[in-house]
Amino acid sequence: MPLNHYQAWLPHVAEIARQAGAAIMEVYRCEDCEVEKKADGSPVTLADKQADHLIRQALFALAPDIPVVSEENIHATPFSERQAWSSFWLVDPLDGTKEFIERTDEFCVNIALVINGQSVLGVVYVPVYDWLYMAVKGRDAIKVERGMEQVLNVRKLIKPPVNVTVSRRHGKKAEQFIDAIAPTQTLHCGSAIKSCLVAEGRADVYPRFGPTSHWDTAASQVIVEAAGGRIVDAKGEDLRYYPTESILNPHFMVVGNSRYPWPNFPQ
Repeated sequence: MPLNHYQAWLPHVAEIARQAGAAIMEVYRCEDCEVEKKADGSPVTLADKQADHLIRQALFALAPDIPVVSEENIHATPFSERQAWSSFWLVDPLDGTKEFIERTDEFCVNIALVINGQSVLGVVYVPVYDWLYMAVKGRDAIKVERGMEQVLNVRKLIKPPVNVTVSRRHGKKAEQFIDAIAPTQTLHCGSAIKSCLVAEGRADVYPRFGPTSHWDTAASQVIVEAAGGRIVDAKGEDLRYYPTESILNPHFMVVGNSRYPWPNFPQ
């Protein structure tokens, strides 16, 4: 299917993300909504569940022949079923559930379309601030804020201090990496927003040396690449999203300038 077909889908997927964001905000305003634990011990809220249901229904209406792999519905799509899929949606209906619970405002909706291992359409929506990031592979990356569209470009010229964005729970390996590129300025932020900050040139690098899943990065990778950056693993290779049983990413970093002399990943 040609990329211009996906370009025609982009505003529809953006609207789906906005609608999911509105549903999330209804729950966010609730002061006594319960938090449950999933089998792996990670938290899940009513907002995760409602956004997931809304997104999956809307994507099915948009493209009934393309299956959906969602964080909140992965148990219903076992690897034995997914392993033959060449095209599918990757969805994190609420990326940053811990930030949602801690009320930092740093959470988002991630929707990506994957074709033959590559994400070719990506939407990241930040409902608290009404920031909408979106891109189709090979086209411009766009940020919509307060009704105004901005074409995103990464910051290629890096001068000290290097602008680093990481989560508040980034760990010792990320700290070693940051020390190796000092002097730095650090911006703490949650969810896929960090990758989008690199895409818009507000950060130079986002190192991630802890566990993440495919749905955490697939949408923002399209946006970063369309803005001129990359998301790479320890070998310098772009992340890919072939069906796997675990759906886990390797360690990675998001960079605006991939030719900058970044240090090796910590062992």
